[in-house]
Amino acid sequence: MSETDRRIVVLNTGSSSLKFAAYSLTPEAPPLLSGAVDGIGGTARLQWSGSSGDHPVQAANPHAAMEALAALANGPLSGNIVAFGHRIVHGGPDLNHSVLVDDTTLSRIEAVSPLAPLHNPPALDVLKGLQKRFPGVPHVACFDTAFHRGHPAVADRFAIPDSLYQDGVRRYGFHGLSYQYIAGAMKTQAPEIAGGKVVAAHLGSGASMCALVNGHSVDSSMGFTALDGLPMGTRSGSLDAGVILWLQQQKGWSVDKVEHFLYHDCGLQGMSGLSNDIRVLLASDAPLAKMAVEYFIYHTARTAGALAVSMGGIDGFVFTAGIGEHSIPIRARVLERLRWLGFDLDEAANAKGHGRITTETSRLHAFVIPTDEERVIARETLALLPPGRP
Repeated sequence: MSETDRRIVVLNTGSSSLKFAAYSLTPEAPPLLSGAVDGIGGTARLQWSGSSGDHPVQAANPHAAMEALAALANGPLSGNIVAFGHRIVHGGPDLNHSVLVDDTTLSRIEAVSPLAPLHNPPALDVLKGLQKRFPGVPHVACFDTAFHRGHPAVADRFAIPDSLYQDGVRRYGFHGLSYQYIAGAMKTQAPEIAGGKVVAAHLGSGASMCALVNGHSVDSSMGFTALDGLPMGTRSGSLDAGVILWLQQQKGWSVDKVEHFLYHDCGLQGMSGLSNDIRVLLASDAPLAKMAVEYFIYHTARTAGALAVSMGGIDGFVFTAGIGEHSIPIRARVLERLRWLGFDLDEAANAKGHGRITTETSRLHAFVIPTDEERVIARETLALLPPGRP
């Protein structure tokens, strides 16, 4: 059997989506197949490379979406699969690099799953389902938190007793697989800033920012959980802990109600009362929609300033992920707020949406670089395959 028949399959599991990609044993080549099941739990739709349009599927949860993929005759779960790679959002304090999955690893991931309730449990469900379907095929877990584990202590700690820090209550940072890809991609796509002090902004339904010094993370906007930092589609972002106490003490809210509120009813959706989709909000004349957009822009720029302090300066800025890669007005308005730092927007370049989007004479340069978490997972998986495989 030829090398192109053998494949690594990557699963990037979210709370309402399941992204997938199948790679030959040369992950730098284009994927053999890629796509996603979106709208899980509602009107789920499947799309993949080479297909025409979206296809409705029955998927009440990510595990069911995986089962739907397995039913496809020539889908991502067909062919000679030599390994599976998985994005796992939270690895806790100890899982600080990608690992081959065994029973011990699974137990450790499950132990920290309460810190990522929207992401770790469905990812584990998909992983375990594939273990049953494909016995003997190895699995590799790649952690979004791992890329940030080299932070200085002052960036990772809260002002709480050390005993709680030793229990794992600390700032972890997320979207690490995305930032790992960006750190590598800058070497060819933005070489003038790749070795410097760069703020990378992963702006999507989940949003965060990272301070990169010579390609290494030194600080992140996200903390103990993926609730912290920037406002997101439905997540609150940074919030005074006193608000939680007030909701419980004065409103009588239960822990479960507070959790659902913070993850599902806040962010752009909560502020606007209209949508968690930045495109819908940008097109709306409703005052609260405009406020939600301005809030998102304000806090993105504000966080860039804070991360510049973490690095002791700034040499460049990178936009990535759904909003960062595709929203022309958001990029323009963020850089307008950062103009005082030396970012001079090139409107024509920004409209194209890739590469450098600042003028030739701009003191600092900003770039748009599409992220590729699945490729990072494929690389990590190939590197960790046991002896004799493939």
